[in-house]
Amino acid sequence: MPSKPAPIKKSPAKKAAEKPKETEPAPPAEAPPAEAPPAAEAPTEAEASPAAGGETSAPAAPAEAVVEPPKAPTPPPPPAVPTSAPLDLSVDDVNNSSLTVNWKTPETIGDSGLDGYTIEYCKDGTSDWVVANEELIPANHYCIKNLTAGDLLHVRVVAVNPGGRSDPCALAEPVPIRDIADRPKIRMPRALRSRIVKQAGEQVNLVIPFLGKPKPVVSWLKDGQPVDTKRVNIRNSDKDSIMFIRTAQREDSGIYDMTVKVDSFEDKATITLQIVELPGPPVSVKLVDSWGFNAALEWTQPKDNGNSDITGYTVQKADQKTGEWFTVLEHCHRLKATISDLIMGNSYIFRVFSENQVGMSGSCAVTKDVAKIQKTGIVYKPPEYQEHDFTEAPKFTTPLNDRAATVGYTTKLLCSVRGSPKPKIEWLKNQMIIGDDPKFRQISNQGICSLEIRKPCSFDGGVYTCRAKNEQGEAAVSCKLEVKQVILPEAAKEKGK
Repeated sequence: MPSKPAPIKKSPAKKAAEKPKETEPAPPAEAPPAEAPPAAEAPTEAEASPAAGGETSAPAAPAEAVVEPPKAPTPPPPPAVPTSAPLDLSVDDVNNSSLTVNWKTPETIGDSGLDGYTIEYCKDGTSDWVVANEELIPANHYCIKNLTAGDLLHVRVVAVNPGGRSDPCALAEPVPIRDIADRPKIRMPRALRSRIVKQAGEQVNLVIPFLGKPKPVVSWLKDGQPVDTKRVNIRNSDKDSIMFIRTAQREDSGIYDMTVKVDSFEDKATITLQIVELPGPPVSVKLVDSWGFNAALEWTQPKDNGNSDITGYTVQKADQKTGEWFTVLEHCHRLKATISDLIMGNSYIFRVFSENQVGMSGSCAVTKDVAKIQKTGIVYKPPEYQEHDFTEAPKFTTPLNDRAATVGYTTKLLCSVRGSPKPKIEWLKNQMIIGDDPKFRQISNQGICSLEIRKPCSFDGGVYTCRAKNEQGEAAVSCKLEVKQVILPEAAKEKGK
């Protein structure tokens, strides 16, 4: 027979937990439930569950050892804060029965988020605000419908979140409920869309056409302030607006805003006007150093740029002897320069002009110090070249040719020779030097040698030689001269007899 399981005994912890239930009255309904009894019953349930193998578990620890300390109550969340007011409420469209408005999201929304917007309106002269939308809308635009033509309405928008309503954002002026024939539109000419640059003293005449019906209201602002009508003349018509300045000055420069408005609709255009003039001179210029034939200069930017960017500088020099100024650099973009090719022994002063898109400044900055170009001892040493040896032994370039001459008729023998140094020319007849015989005329010019034989006779025939001599050697050419007798016909007959 199997043994019966041992009876389950209640632990002292459970008895202690059950005892207050029998003796103590129930706590009030408002009081929170006690945490100790559940903690004391937890080990009793563990003890009551049978252990593995049919054995009961060991008694649990006393209740005081497992009770957790009470936790501090959680602080309540901070109260929700409303958002800031919506931004830039404007009219998008209007007709005889509806009005559409646009706005921007508030800058500050907070941790509570944004539930939506409420649009309200009221008639001009009353304070009865009517809510246009039954439920909050998340969009940033809304069309108010079923309006009465001719009413003049004030409109405002309120942002709503768990913190409540924000401050309202209202239209600056009431909106008339009526159809707009033509919305205002500025037709800005292309030439006026970029920066307008005029020189001081010139006229400014800007014509800006626009559209709109009924006749739009035109207003002008300069740098956010109303234009000075003493300086700027504004003429408006149904189709355009004219801004006229008779004589432009520097103070007329700025940003001009033109606004065309029909009821609550408007269009804006911006014109940037820049009046420029000649710049002022550089603040100062100084001579930094001078050496050899050079001088180094430095200068500072002008205080007045003529309301235009400085495009460069012009540098001039003047010799103190003459005092005449000469331009040495133009359109120099740096604030320093080195002037070269100065004359030795002279003293120079320098001046610098500023340049912008109008031109060169009327005045200049002049150096106080003088650049003295000192004389230095310079010894010229010519380069050494190896002299070419032009010496050459005589050489005949044109030889003598055999000739035949007639008795009584002067004849010439010609040849040419070269040599360095100039060779000495001698003429020989049959190997005998002719010398100063008056019958012969010897000529030597530019290497051309000639021997003139005056009225030769039959005895002047023979071998003639031209000989040339110098330090390098000698050369000779020869020819044969035959002198013939003229035979008359009568003499020939007699001779034949």
